[in-house]
Amino acid sequence: MRAMWSGAISFGLVNIPIKLYSGSESNSLDLHMLRKGDLSPIKYLKVAANDGKEVPYSDIVKGYKYADGEYIELDDKDFESANIAKTKTLDILDFVMESEIDSRYYEKPYYLEPDKTGAKPYALLREALKKSKKVGIASFVIRNRENIGVLKPYGKGLILNQLRYADELRSMDELKLPETKGVSDKEIKLALTLIEQLTSKFNPESYHDTYIDDLKKIIEDKAKGRKIKPKGKEPKPTKVVDMMELLKKSLKEKRNRAA
Repeated sequence: MRAMWSGAISFGLVNIPIKLYSGSESNSLDLHMLRKGDLSPIKYLKVAANDGKEVPYSDIVKGYKYADGEYIELDDKDFESANIAKTKTLDILDFVMESEIDSRYYEKPYYLEPDKTGAKPYALLREALKKSKKVGIASFVIRNRENIGVLKPYGKGLILNQLRYADELRSMDELKLPETKGVSDKEIKLALTLIEQLTSKFNPESYHDTYIDDLKKIIEDKAKGRKIKPKGKEPKPTKVVDMMELLKKSLKEKRNRAA
C-alpha cells in the first residue's frame, strides 16, 4: 500500500510519527461513456474558458474565486502554510465511548502505521485505548480540508474512521414516517420470532456484491450474442391484511430450511 499522508498523532504532549493509508477500495464495474451508434469512446477535455483551447495537466493550477472574474492561485505550500501544525498532526481532541457515536457519522476508514521512532508510543496508545474501552476523537487535515475521525485499536494496529460533521447530515423531519398505531402485539411478537430465527454472528466475508456478478453475466451474454433473460421479479408491496399470514409463512420456510 502507498501512504496517503504522513505526520504525527498528538496525544497530550506526546507526538507519535505515523503514516496514513486508505483502509478501503472500490470494486465497482469500470464503465465507459460511448457515442451511440459506433460506440466510440468519449474523451473529456479540459479547456480554458477564455479561448476554448485544451490545457495540459502540467499547466493546471488551483485557485479561489476572490471577486467577479478575479482568482487567487493557491499551491501546495499555501495549503500547508495556512496551518503547518494542523496539516502534519492528527490531534486527539477527546476520548469518548464508541457506543455514543451515531452510525450515520461514519464515512471512511484509514490505517495508521508508526514510523520506526514511534513504535513504542504507538503501542502504548493502542494498549491504553484497549484497556479504557474508549476511542479518541481526532482532527486532521487531508485533501485541503479539516476532518474529524474516530481513533480506535484494531488487532495490533490503530485505525482512524473519518466522520461526517453534524451539519453534513440531513434531517429526517421532511419524511412521512408511520406511527405505531395499527401494529398489534401479536404481529410484533411474530416479527421478533422471525428476527430471532434469522439471527447469526456477523461475518463480513460472507457478503459480496452479487449484482456485479449478475451484470457481468449480462455483459458476457451480449458479447456472445445470446438473448438476455431478465433475472428476478420486481417486488410487490405487502398488503396490510396479509401481514400476519406472511410472517407465519416466513417462519415456516425458515424452519423448513433449518430442518
